[in-house]
Amino acid sequence: MNVVSKGLRAVARREGQGSRLARLHLATCRSFSSTSTSAHVGDVLEILRKVEEGRLSASAAESLLSSSVAKASSSAPSDMDALESFANLDHKRTNRTGFPEAVFSEGKTAKQIRDILDDMAKHVNTAVESGDASVAEKAILATRVNDKLYKEISEMPLKNGTITYHETANLISMKASALDNNGVENDSSSETTKEKERNTVVVACAGTTDLPVAEEAALTLEAAGCKVERIYDVGVAGLHRIINALPRLRDPSNRCVIVCAGMDGALPSVVAGLVTVPVVAVPTSVGYGAAFGGVSAMLTMLNSCAPGVGIVNIDNGFGAAALAFKFMHNS
Repeated sequence: MNVVSKGLRAVARREGQGSRLARLHLATCRSFSSTSTSAHVGDVLEILRKVEEGRLSASAAESLLSSSVAKASSSAPSDMDALESFANLDHKRTNRTGFPEAVFSEGKTAKQIRDILDDMAKHVNTAVESGDASVAEKAILATRVNDKLYKEISEMPLKNGTITYHETANLISMKASALDNNGVENDSSSETTKEKERNTVVVACAGTTDLPVAEEAALTLEAAGCKVERIYDVGVAGLHRIINALPRLRDPSNRCVIVCAGMDGALPSVVAGLVTVPVVAVPTSVGYGAAFGGVSAMLTMLNSCAPGVGIVNIDNGFGAAALAFKFMHNS
């Protein structure tokens, strides 16, 4: 590219600063900086040689250069080509399973996450504009995003929506731009409000250190259009705390309770013995050495003597939210 740029400058100087080649120089360089291949660079060099040798006029060179730039641009990979090189998005997952796909960010680059989120938002925009988007489908999430990764993502432009970072949950939520235009998310009709009230989930956690997992579950449910009631720091070490929360746990609007706990993992069994709705237990990786990164809590939950407890993987707040959502919408 340096050779092409130098050649264009030399010809522009010879033809004069006001010449067509001089005016075309900047646009040509910009185009070829991102789209050039060896073949296209060779084309430009050949054009420049002919001008230098007097075998080609400036006007004819301009026409040939314009054609070469267009050729280079048309052969550049599209956004879709770039995305398909590392991701095969499942935009129809909500239609099949009732819950949208999310981006698990660990192991992905900031650019990959940005491209995936933007494409998901583009799909939601199309669905909203056609009047065919469900509430759950509008949830666009990236989980396991640390501060450093978010900073890198936030510095990249997005075409189809805006992102919000939820630091406690290590989660990014994205709002598709069509939702701002349509005001769909602000639908406050009585029917929608009543439906939302019937879709309440209680998210409880044993201790403050369980908050990242609990918030991942809570924010995922809220993004999917559910009402969430949070009851935090009510572990069995102070049993009176969960007893005091019984009115909220037993509220008739509740359809499910998610319980996040590490250490001994006993809280889900206690809660399941006090409520009539399903309990989704989430073991967290909180605890001293013998907790084995949450394995101890998980085994306790799997051995619960209280009926009606389902267990998801360690620290899997997103999975707990998806299971709770399905409990509510299929009961």
